[in-house]
Amino acid sequence: MSESSPMSPQDALVAVMVASSASDENMRTAELVAITRMVNHMPIFAAYDPDRIQRVSRTVFDLFEEEDGLDALFGLIREALPERLYETAYALACDVVTADGRHSQVELRMLEEVREELKIDRLHAAAIEWGARVRHMVV
Repeated sequence: MSESSPMSPQDALVAVMVASSASDENMRTAELVAITRMVNHMPIFAAYDPDRIQRVSRTVFDLFEEEDGLDALFGLIREALPERLYETAYALACDVVTADGRHSQVELRMLEEVREELKIDRLHAAAIEWGARVRHMVV
């Protein structure tokens, strides 16, 4: 985002989801559908303009190209996101990574990075991860 349009809390949540999906350099359709579905249906995104997803995604991709881009991205996310929404961000990231039914080591490392950067309590993280796993089970 530019100086004139800082990230909103919702932008920060979208950035966490996009970064989690793109971390393995392969944004699968199921992950993109999961991001769109969450933005369209979750109460936290009720007043959010879904057209901003593309702009936020471009910011994430641009930062991924830079040497210290991940650190910069987490700085933007922490700046925009109230601490009370850190666990929400982690839950959304877990849902996106779990949406396609597979986890690459790179995606798992990204979730670990999100957990550390947002200082998610270990016990809370385990509960959030379990919730994502059971929500995405197939018969």
